[in-house]
Amino acid sequence: MLEVKGLTVFYENALALNSLSLDVRKGEIVGLFGSNSAGKTTLMNTIAGLTLDLKIKEERKGGERITVHGELKFEGEEILEAKPSDRVRKGIVLCRERHPVFRDSHVEENLKISGYLHKPSEVKESVRRVYEFFPHLLRLKRRKAGLLSGGEQQMLAIGMALVARPRLLLLDEPLLGLSPAMQADIVRAMTDIRKQGITILVTEQYARPIFPIIDRGYVMENGTLIVTGTGKELMDNPEVKSAYFGM
Repeated sequence: MLEVKGLTVFYENALALNSLSLDVRKGEIVGLFGSNSAGKTTLMNTIAGLTLDLKIKEERKGGERITVHGELKFEGEEILEAKPSDRVRKGIVLCRERHPVFRDSHVEENLKISGYLHKPSEVKESVRRVYEFFPHLLRLKRRKAGLLSGGEQQMLAIGMALVARPRLLLLDEPLLGLSPAMQADIVRAMTDIRKQGITILVTEQYARPIFPIIDRGYVMENGTLIVTGTGKELMDNPEVKSAYFGM
C-alpha cells in the first residue's frame, strides 16, 4: 500500500531522514519506534505532505531551506509532490502528536468539521463508527473539546481523523502522556479500527503497549532505520527490548 524508498529530508544542513526505506501493506498495523528526535514525526509529516507544505511556505518567505529526496508511493502512485489535501482525498490521514482540536466547539461539532470532504450521509455514518470505537466520547458529545481531559482529547483527535475516512491512518505518538487506562482504550480501538479495513502506521517512543498488536515494526535512530521485524522478533532482540520497550 505504502512504499518509501531512499527518503531523505534536510532542514538547512541538519539531516532529519537518511535514505530511509520501509513499506506498509494493506490491512497491517505497523509500528515505528525510536527515541525523541529519531525522525519519526518528520517521516509521518513527509508521508502526509506537511513537510512539502512547510518547504513551499519557507521558500516563499525566504526562510529555512528544506530539501526532500526519494520515492514515496501510495498504491503504486508517486505522491512525493502531491499536496496534503490531495493525499487526504486519496485516503492518507494523519493524526498528529498533540493533534489540535477546536476547543470552543463540542465533541460532535469537531467530528463533523473533519468530514468536510465527504457527503453528509457519509459523515453521519463515520461519526456513528467513532462512537463505537470510543464509547466514552458518546457521553461527552455535547461537551466543549477544551474541557476534555488529555486522554479524551486524544480519542477525539483520532475520531476526527477517522471521519476523514482514511485508508491509511497515520498515528503519531497517540499514547504520549496518557494514563495506562487511556492507553489501553486507544490500543483496543486501534485493533477495532484495523478490523474495519483501515491500515495503520503508528509511531511511539516506547513500544510496550503497542507491540502485541503490530504485524511488523521498525526501529529508528538519527533518521535511519536500524532494526525491523515482527513484534515478537523485536521483543526477542535484547538491545531493542532494553532501549525501546522499557523492559
